[in-house]
Amino acid sequence: MAGGVGSRFWPKSRNSFPKQFIDILGVGKSLLQLTYDRFLNICPAENIYILSNEQYKDLINNQIPGLNEQQILLEPSRNNTAPCIAYACYKIMQLNPEANIVVAPSDHLILKEVEFLTKIKEALDFTAENNALLTLGIKPTRPDTGYGYVNFNKTSANGIHKVERFMEKPVLEKAKEFVESGDYLWNAGIFIWSGSAIKQAFKKYAPDIDAIFDEGSSHYNTDSERSFLAQNYSKSPNISIDYAVLEKADNVYTIPADIGWSDLGTWASLHAVAEKDANQNSLNCSEVSLNLTENCIINLPAGKAAVIKGLKDYIIVDDEKVLLIYPKSDEQEIKEVAKNMADNFGNQYL
Repeated sequence: MAGGVGSRFWPKSRNSFPKQFIDILGVGKSLLQLTYDRFLNICPAENIYILSNEQYKDLINNQIPGLNEQQILLEPSRNNTAPCIAYACYKIMQLNPEANIVVAPSDHLILKEVEFLTKIKEALDFTAENNALLTLGIKPTRPDTGYGYVNFNKTSANGIHKVERFMEKPVLEKAKEFVESGDYLWNAGIFIWSGSAIKQAFKKYAPDIDAIFDEGSSHYNTDSERSFLAQNYSKSPNISIDYAVLEKADNVYTIPADIGWSDLGTWASLHAVAEKDANQNSLNCSEVSLNLTENCIINLPAGKAAVIKGLKDYIIVDDEKVLLIYPKSDEQEIKEVAKNMADNFGNQYL
């Protein structure tokens, strides 16, 4: 999945060039390219599909040359994750009714690649033999209010646990309770299931979505696919896969995974995994003079110099058009701040 706009990573992530296409880690590859390379260890290149918005087609082709046209799935509108997952899974099912499918965000960090591959293969083995919807769960390292949580049954069969319920992003006190109990995992948004299992789930729990994308089965992988989507995609409800299916289904399982995961959803989450100086500042540049400044993340354009004094726990991002100086503790406000900028000064700032 590569269609989001990464609004909490504003102003570096913009509508025209969102974070999945950015080399945010400074390693010479975008997050999308790193995710693509990771899955080459799981399946052949021709079995990897990139699901995104129509406006990002050229970015995808530039960053991952060699994909054929059928591997780039383009949404005519943004209707959240349930419709886009239904579209992708039904399209794959049209080619192979026995398909076993992994759904993964394109903009997450996974530091422990070997462990990730091991868990994915365990999950695929399970879903190949069972009518199950499976998610990788991440053991919480802190009471984070920016993640959804999965409440799981401690009893397991071969390390696979039944999910009791999904929990939306909690307030801090509730997040502390979740972490202290040991009964909750972070919901990483990485899902594994057979095509038949997810189609059955859509039919049962989200019949309106199923009806739209099942009708498209005669069009998928043909010249009429684009016209079908143009006429019908926007009719699907704007709803997440969690709300549409997973919170209702009784065959959801999880594998707790220690894979060095971060959703890189915010500047603070990037700061947590980035290299830091002796004062815990993370910088993407060398032309910076710091005095009495600590625990900040500083991201500047190439060639820009800065002098910073007296800041602690701040986000400092200069994206040429926008300068953001904001407390890390208030970073969940950045999405709304970006919207307010656009409302007050124009969409060129989004």
